[in-house]
Amino acid sequence: MPRPATLLWRGARARCPMCGSGHVFRRGYLIRERCPRCGFWFERVEGHFIGAIAMNTIAAFGLMFSAIVVGIVLTYPDVPFVPVATAAVAIALVIPLAFLPASRTLWTAVDLWMRPAEPDEFDPEPRAA
Repeated sequence: MPRPATLLWRGARARCPMCGSGHVFRRGYLIRERCPRCGFWFERVEGHFIGAIAMNTIAAFGLMFSAIVVGIVLTYPDVPFVPVATAAVAIALVIPLAFLPASRTLWTAVDLWMRPAEPDEFDPEPRAA
């Protein structure tokens, strides 16, 4: 079992948290069922990726809020509504899509940190999917 920092670093880079393989996604956002290198099952329990959706939402809202606050602080007292709102909407559209792959592997890394993998979570004969 890799150390927590290694799990999180691999997950943040959209790689398999267990072995570091970079080929865990098929065509963009579709995550494979198992890692092609180590055979680790990514969806550990039913509804596993709800945590990834939560992480993605928190990241998007956090960045939107930060952009709004920075926009207000830098332009106070004459805050230009349209540019600040445009920046917030752009963040709301781009960040969830850009962060989705990493949020899935990062959530799996967090889950592995909290609940280490069992031997039955690995395919005994991993193969490229």
